[in-house]
Amino acid sequence: MQRVAFVIYEGFQALDLTGPHEVFQTTERYECPIVAAEAGPVRSNSGLAVHATHGFADLRPDLVDTLVVAGGIGVDGAREDAALLAWVAEAARSARRVTSVCSGVLLLAAAGLLDGRRVTTHWSRGDQLKREYPGLAVDCDPIFVRDGRFWTSAGVTAGMDLALALVEDDHGREVAHAVARELVLFLRRPGSQSQFSVPLWSAQPATDPVRAAVTSIQADPGARHGVADLAQRCGLSPRHLQRRFTAELGVPPAAYVEQVRVEAARRALAEGDEPVEALARRLGFGTGETLRRAFHRRVGVAPSDYRDRFRGAREFS
Repeated sequence: MQRVAFVIYEGFQALDLTGPHEVFQTTERYECPIVAAEAGPVRSNSGLAVHATHGFADLRPDLVDTLVVAGGIGVDGAREDAALLAWVAEAARSARRVTSVCSGVLLLAAAGLLDGRRVTTHWSRGDQLKREYPGLAVDCDPIFVRDGRFWTSAGVTAGMDLALALVEDDHGREVAHAVARELVLFLRRPGSQSQFSVPLWSAQPATDPVRAAVTSIQADPGARHGVADLAQRCGLSPRHLQRRFTAELGVPPAAYVEQVRVEAARRALAEGDEPVEALARRLGFGTGETLRRAFHRRVGVAPSDYRDRFRGAREFS
């Protein structure tokens, strides 16, 4: 039984704990102690009390295989707790893996464990992390990042994606698939997937015709999505759709279509080896050069460079 120790404190985010904890426990291959200053109830930021099975004095830090530090609004206060930082630092020295969920990365950074490493966190904490720990390479786009034995993830549900990747790292793809099926999870969002899914980077449509246009674009990015095509599906004139779409979403249809296609290209580049030319045809760009120009304009790097970034660590980065 591998020991995965979860560190919590007053004001932790409950799902940062319970989500990954369920993933590990479902395999029946892990022992998962919950560690706090003292054993007993610890209140989360939502008011839910969780029973810590161990206090710092009750669990030898050198017996931890994988350390998981939860995030939450209480993390700023937790960083002032010298005993907590000392236990985390000691456990991290001997642990095979050191991980954090959401803003838990701030606690790892406060313990002096992450200097020079690439890390991620919930997008809302990114600026704080960069400002307070300038020695870190902060990337708040991926849902989780692996840098050696250190793994960090974005907020809340991303902790479950991280835990699935750790299970797969330990026991293989089939075990991770079995866990995901049991928990009715989507297997498997790669770490390279953006925290900013299509519904998050744009405004939401306010009327049914524009909503229908958005749904059709998201459902099949590679289909024909000219203004005339979209207008026909929505029952509006092209001019009327252009005006309403831009008013409701803040961007014209063509720009929205391009963004959706670029997001689809990002996922495909991170997860597979489909040639850029074939990818461009499948996603509606037409030519590889059109894809390259759109990708560079919106992402800031060439598609080939983006793929190389994830090639060596595609499964777990």
